Amino acid sequence: MPGAIHAEGLVKTFGEVRALDGVDLDVPEGTVLGLLGPNGAGKTTTVRCLTTLLRPDSGKAVVAGIDVLKNPDAVRRSIGLSGQFAAVDEYLTGRENLQMVGQLYQMRAKAAKARAEELLEQFDLTDAADRPTKTYSGGMRRRLDLAAALVVSPPVMFMDEPTTGLDPRNRQLLWDVIKRLVSGGTTLLLTTQYLEEADHLAHDIVVVDHGHVIAQGTSDQLKARTGGERVEVVVHEREHIRTASEVLRGFGKGETTVEEHMRKLTVPVTGGAKLLAEVIRELDTRGIEIDDIGLRRPTLDDVFLSLTGHVAEARDNDTEKEAAK
Repeated sequence: MPGAIHAEGLVKTFGEVRALDGVDLDVPEGTVLGLLGPNGAGKTTTVRCLTTLLRPDSGKAVVAGIDVLKNPDAVRRSIGLSGQFAAVDEYLTGRENLQMVGQLYQMRAKAAKARAEELLEQFDLTDAADRPTKTYSGGMRRRLDLAAALVVSPPVMFMDEPTTGLDPRNRQLLWDVIKRLVSGGTTLLLTTQYLEEADHLAHDIVVVDHGHVIAQGTSDQLKARTGGERVEVVVHEREHIRTASEVLRGFGKGETTVEEHMRKLTVPVTGGAKLLAEVIRELDTRGIEIDDIGLRRPTLDDVFLSLTGHVAEARDNDTEKEAAK
C-alpha cells in the first residue's frame, strides 16, 4: 500500500535540461524521509511537484491519499510547506501572521487566535509575539515560518532545507520541533544539504543527483555501502609509518592508505572495539608511539562523496533555482 507520500516516475524538464528523470519515492505515514543532494540535483523541483507548485511532465504522485495531478486543491488543504526562505509578512507581528494564515484557511477568528497562541508558545516566540516580524532574527523568522505551515495541523509536511543559514542553537530548536511533529503522527519529507540533519532526523534517506535517485536506505544501510568501520592511527614519528603500516595490514580487510604529511594511516576493518584494543597492543609491542588512534564509522558525508563524487554543497545549477522562483 502506498505511503503518505508516493511518487512514481516523476519527470520534469526545463528547456533541454531534465531536472527530474524518473524519480520514485514512498514515505510511510508518520515517518521522515530525508531527500539529499547537491544544489541543482532536483530536490526543490521534487518538492514543488509534490506540493502542486509545478506540474510534472509525466509520472504519478499521491499525497495524503490524494492524486496530486487530478485534485491539487485537496492536496493543498492536506499539506504544510516550509520553503528555503521564511515566507512571512515582515510588517505584521508574529501573532498577526499566524492569525492571518488561520483565517486564510477559513478558521473562525477565535479558533485562529487560539491556534496562534499555541504555536507561539510551542516555537518559543511568545515574548516576541507582538513585535513586527521585520525585527526578528533569522532563526526566529524560520520558526515563525514553520509555525505558519502548521496552523491547520496538516497530516503531511514538506520542509525544503528548513535550517539553511541557522546557527547551531536555532537548528537544534527546529530539530526538536520536527521530532515532536513526527511523534504526533505527521509525515515529513525533508530536503537538506546538512548530512548530519538527515542522520539525526530521517527514518529513511534518498540520495538524488542530476534528477535521478542514486541510492536509498536507512542511514546505517547507506554507511555500510562505503565499507564499514576503519581504524585511523597517527604515529608520533614519521619513521614509524612503514612499521605501523605492516601492523595494520595484518588486521585490515583492505588496502591501508597513508597520509605521510599528517603521519596518518587508515585501514578498513571488522571487529569493532575488541579489534582496536588488539591493534593498540601490537603497536605497543613493536615500540610504535602514537599520537592518536580511533575506530571510525563512515559518515553520511563519506557516503555522499562515494555515491556522487562530490560533497553536498559542491555543485550549483541555476535551472532548479529558476524553477523555485
